[in-house]
Amino acid sequence: MGLLAAVSVAAGAAEKTVTVRETVQLSAPPSRTWDTIKDFATWQLWHPAFAGTEVVKGDGHSKGAVRVLSAKDGGRFTEELVAFDAAARSFKYRIIESPAPVIGYVSTIEVQPAPGGSSVVWSSTFQVKEGTPEADAKKLISGVYRAGLDNLASVVR
Repeated sequence: MGLLAAVSVAAGAAEKTVTVRETVQLSAPPSRTWDTIKDFATWQLWHPAFAGTEVVKGDGHSKGAVRVLSAKDGGRFTEELVAFDAAARSFKYRIIESPAPVIGYVSTIEVQPAPGGSSVVWSSTFQVKEGTPEADAKKLISGVYRAGLDNLASVVR
């Protein structure tokens, strides 16, 4: 019985859901900010870590669209758009395959009105792959978000 309890505890720890959330305030109105980031196929235009995108299914702005996002460091991320709401200026996507140490990654990007402009909130939930410290996985995902969000101020005018 002790061994079974230990296995259950270990399995529960591996399935812990982790959350990352980053935000940026921009002086641009929400419509302009949304126009910059809404296309699932053009992230390389605003995110400095990405070199290109190939849409392999769908149109890049409808539920079910699948893209292969190429990072400048050579990493490739296959992702699916699971929700797109132009009126709410938000979309949700999930990672199908990637070199990131995460499992079950689902992310949401929202553009919201804010005093003097707009606010972009990028958040996700995921589990960490076995052998990777949770803090390292969170730092990696947070760093990707920060790089993109911090660059938006120079792209959105």
